[in-house]
Amino acid sequence: MTIVHAFILGIVQGLTEFIPVSSTAHLLIVEKLLGFPSDDRTFAFSIIIQLGTVFALLLFFLKDIWQITEAFFLGIKNRTPFESLNSRLGWLVLVATIPALVVGFFLKDVVESMFRDPFTLAGVRLVITALILTAVEYFDSRDRTLESATWQDALTVGLFQVLAIFPGASRSGTTIAGGMVRGFDRPSAARFAFLMSAPILLAAGAYQSLKVIDMAGTIDFLPILLTGVLTAAIVGWFSIKWLIGYLNNHSLYIFAIYCAVVGSILLLIQSI
Repeated sequence: MTIVHAFILGIVQGLTEFIPVSSTAHLLIVEKLLGFPSDDRTFAFSIIIQLGTVFALLLFFLKDIWQITEAFFLGIKNRTPFESLNSRLGWLVLVATIPALVVGFFLKDVVESMFRDPFTLAGVRLVITALILTAVEYFDSRDRTLESATWQDALTVGLFQVLAIFPGASRSGTTIAGGMVRGFDRPSAARFAFLMSAPILLAAGAYQSLKVIDMAGTIDFLPILLTGVLTAAIVGWFSIKWLIGYLNNHSLYIFAIYCAVVGSILLLIQSI
């Protein structure tokens, strides 16, 4: 892997992490096209590069995150943990984080093994993502905002986020769908999903970063990692901005069609 490869993968990660088309599937496709081996270093790069999009997420929602964090601790201090919307959102983030954190911890070896031969699984999960996005668009009422968020909403988004642990499922797609299942309008579902997913993305990136430290040749690998992370951060910030604006007046059908087409192509290639 070279600096140029890392730059390309950073663009792919930044474009597809928040747009509901599965960044993992697209990274796997591009890595395959570039001829990367399915080894620990490639897998680690695919996870660590998510730190770039986490930084983009934290920067884009910096004001929200600061207000939520401040209200969360003030609520604990004043023994009124659920009094304000922001303090309540802090607790909801914790609730949404638990399912994926638990599943990711106990199934981390299983998930890593799936990245060794991921195309069929990615194809299946892209098709499933397409079906989920289509279903929530067709059946959902989409009239709620974040002010009405409850622990049931957070738990639902958290359970949908479990799907994104495995190769090919779109984290943004499944979590936005989880919010829409609970009746949130598209922009609110997207904001809720992004806020709920930040801890899991940060934890996964930090865990893999620690593993890379123990790898041979880590010093030589650092410029490549930094290039990928920085590129993903810049592109990811613009992707969030575009998506939230897009969802104000557009449906998820275009992303469902895209996932269905790409997933079907992957399954067709694997069947030949």
